[in-house]
Order: sequence, then C-alpha cells, then structure tokens
Amino acid sequence: MASADLVFTGGSYGGRVFLSDASRGRADAVAVSGGRIVAVGADAAELIGPATSVVDLDGRMLLPGFQDAHVHPLWGGLDLLRCDLSDLSTAAQYLERIRDYAVAHPADEWLLGGGWQMSAFPGGTPTAEALDSVVPDRPAFLPNRDGHGAWVNSRALELAGITRDTPDPADGRIERDADGNPSGTLHEGAMTLVNRLLPTEPHERLREALAVGQRHLHSFGITAWQDAIVGTQYSDAGDPLPVYLAAAAAGELTGRVVGSLWWDRTRGLEQIDDLVALRETGRVGRFAATSIKIMQDGVAENFTASMLEPYCDGHGHPTENAGISFVPLEILNEAAARLDALGFTLHFHAIGDRAVRECLDAVETALRRNGPRGNPHHISHIQVVHPDDVPRFRRLGVTANMQMLWATLEPQMVDLTLPFLGDERSSWQYPFGDLLRAGAALAAGSDWSVSTPDPMAAIHTAVNRRSAPSEWEGDYPPFLPEQAIDLGTALHAYTAGSARVNSLPETGTIRVGMLADLALLDRDPFEGPASEIGDTRVLGTWVEGEQVYEA
Repeated sequence: MASADLVFTGGSYGGRVFLSDASRGRADAVAVSGGRIVAVGADAAELIGPATSVVDLDGRMLLPGFQDAHVHPLWGGLDLLRCDLSDLSTAAQYLERIRDYAVAHPADEWLLGGGWQMSAFPGGTPTAEALDSVVPDRPAFLPNRDGHGAWVNSRALELAGITRDTPDPADGRIERDADGNPSGTLHEGAMTLVNRLLPTEPHERLREALAVGQRHLHSFGITAWQDAIVGTQYSDAGDPLPVYLAAAAAGELTGRVVGSLWWDRTRGLEQIDDLVALRETGRVGRFAATSIKIMQDGVAENFTASMLEPYCDGHGHPTENAGISFVPLEILNEAAARLDALGFTLHFHAIGDRAVRECLDAVETALRRNGPRGNPHHISHIQVVHPDDVPRFRRLGVTANMQMLWATLEPQMVDLTLPFLGDERSSWQYPFGDLLRAGAALAAGSDWSVSTPDPMAAIHTAVNRRSAPSEWEGDYPPFLPEQAIDLGTALHAYTAGSARVNSLPETGTIRVGMLADLALLDRDPFEGPASEIGDTRVLGTWVEGEQVYEA
C-alpha cells in the first residue's frame, strides 16, 4: 500500500487510541488515506512515508469524533452574536450585560439574546420591571437557557397585547403577579405571543450564525450532530433547514448533520405529506433531513413536563397540575406508526415520566403495526423515568438519548425541581445506570445552547454525578450516585451510540474502512482520577482526515 496521508502514533506510551467498539478496545496507532482509516495498530506505522503527516499522541488520546445527538447550533451561534447571557449566573450580571448591549446597539429595533438561568431569580421567573430598568426604550425578548421560557419587558408585553385578560394558551402559561397582571416571564407556547412579532433575521446573518455554531462544536471535538429542530419557524431565528441546505451546497458544512424535522403540534396527521416532501428535498452533501422531532412535553422547572401524578406544591402536598402532553395520544400513536412505516427516525423530547411512557407507547404501536424496521428511534432528555418503563427501552429498541450534564445537583435542581417532584420521583431522575443495566442502547447530546456542548464536561457528570469544574455552581454531593456510568460507556454513547441514532454507520468507531472523523484529547482520561475528567480539552478535530479545528 502507498504511504498514508496522516498517521497517529502512540510512541512510547502506546494504547492511546480509544476504538469505541463493543469491547471498548484500545490501539496504539491509526493511519488515514483518502479520508478513511486504512490501518489500525502496528500496521499503521508501516504506512509512514516522506509526505505523511505524523501526529505523536505522546500520552494524549485519539478517539472517534464526538457526535451530538440533540443540539441547536444555528440558534447557539446566533446567541453568541446577540446579547449572550450564558456565561453569567446572577440577576445583577444579566442586567449589566443587557444594559451594556443596549447601549452598544442603539439602532436595534428589538433587544434580542438570552441564556439566563432560572435559578438566578425567585421562583425562576424574572420580571418585566427589572428588564425595563435597563431597556425602557424598545421591546426585549430573552429566552432562558432551556428555551422553554422567555423574559420580556413591558414594551414587548404591550406590543403583543398581553394583559391580565389574556388567557393562557393551551400549550403554555403567562406568569402573573398577585393581581393577575403579566409579570414578565412567558412559558412554553406563551412565548409565541411575542416572538411572532420579532423581526426576521436575514439569510446571510443565519449563515454566519451557523458558521459560528459549527466552529464552536468542532472546538469540542464534535464532527457530527443531529439538529433537533429544522423545517419550522420555531424561534425568531427562522427555519434552519434552508440555511443548512445552502451551506451544504456551498461546501461550507464541515460537520455531518441530520436534521430533525419539526412535528407541528398545532396540526394533525395531514402534515405527514409535507414532511415527506421536505425529506425529499432536504438532502445535500453532508446534510440529510431524515428524522422527525416530536416535543411531547415541556420542562419540570415551569411545571409543563408531563407527569403521571401531579406536581407537589413545594411542601409535599399534591396540586392539580400534572403538566402538559403537547400531542394528543391518538395523534401521537398514529403519527408514530405512519412515520416509522415511511422510514423516518422518531426523535422525541420527553422530560416527565408520563411523556416518556407516552413516547414508548407510540413506538410500541408502530412496532405492533409495522414490525421491526430498524429505524433508530430515540427519546431525548429522559429526566424522570418510571421504573416500570426502564426495561421497555431495550425491549422496544428505543435509544436513551442522554443529556448527561443535567444529572447533577445545582441550584435549579435543588430549588426549582426537587421540592415539586417529591422524594420518590426525584429518585427516578436521569436513570443512566439503570438503563445501562437493563441493556438499553445509549446515545448522548448537549441540547446546546441550553447548556455547554462540551462532551467531556457532560461525561464528567455521567461518571461522577457531579458537575464538571467548568460548570460548578456549588458544593453539592453526588446526585443519585447509583445511576453513574463508567467512562468507557459514556465515551461510547457520545460516539458510536450517537452515530447509530444519526444513521451514520461509517462513523462512530475507529476501524479500517471507516471515515476518518476523529478527535484528539489533551490527555488520556482513563489515566487520571475521575474527578479530573471534565478538565480534558480537545487539541484537534478531523473530518474525513481534514483538520477542521486546532487548539
């Protein structure tokens, strides 16, 4: 064989290549030619020639490129271009950043941005009055980190016509003061009362945002991802689908991307024909719109996650609110069966135990009608899972798509979640260990810009059930440590596991013939203490043997 284009060698250390195969095997060298892996192990060194680029691992680790199975890079990139609050943590810091941004952008018709944490405000609900103090002259719309709520000022409420007499939409809630007046926080579907008024971003601005988001993902070793909402004007940013298609056609898309087409919960089964049409035109280069995103509920912090039993009132007493199931069951089950028969991957959002059960039931309906078709259906978030439903993931072939970073004690969990779930349900949260022991397939994603896209920070939490140093928000004990998973399993979920739900069979593991999508870490995380996993940084990222990031 001719000499390789690129060879990674283990040098005197050896064994620094994590293959991410079923056995969690290791190797000491990898050779790449023509964008593919052509040798693994001792044979790789024999392919070093005068024109070969050689990387000595020197105690560092090479592994398959990470794949984020649930992320929003265009919106994340746009957040970085707007008034970005994601690196701050207190109300005072937010108001100072917003004031400075408003002064620096006096011509903006709206003040847009976001990324605030609910735990920074009493009850998780900031007020229009506070926002008015720094943005009195124009409307402001600032979604929080999870995208399930927005902070608005009085001018925005006025423009939207939101008053004490405005009813809550069926899929959301207007936060109100003691007198019933809107107080400045909009939950879930109530956000659309304002964001439908926002100015449309120009296409070139969205192309810029995607480029910024893509670079950010590559800096964390991410070579492929599933954009969890395309094909819709879900946010003020517009529809990511045409932006991806244009970027892919122009050769600007360096990552591999699966687009999850949005299931519009305001419509019914008639939209399936539209989704089929979007899939037919939604495949260009490294982009393919082959998945369907169904958001079945909201989030626990604002009591819209769908629960089998009602929330508590914070003092252990049940309320009358059990959250919201967004898609009626008769539509959910029928849609799942039809979409599965059409070869779509079903990508569910489910936070509460009722929503998780409803999504599993929908897949079971599809399997009963269609038989096993091999479509890699997956449920993202899986915050609260009833123990009876844990073994169903393996039985139904549904992948548990973990957002590992969230499985920790921090102010939002302690103040806004645990008191309202109660002790028993709180112990059912993020049951990664139970799912692993039950034989469920695991994948992983970040939901950025909800939280950092750094896989090693998330993996740190999965292994330790404590926040990584970069995400530290207080000195808390490990959260349900019996639900921890080992480092090899966590890495496998973030590589091979996500490659499966992304339907990218030529990626996710290191073996001969696979595409050379690779990430180089600054250390071997297996060698140090588990408490230092989150300190790991990415030094380089390659897609088909071409370097797309260098630290």
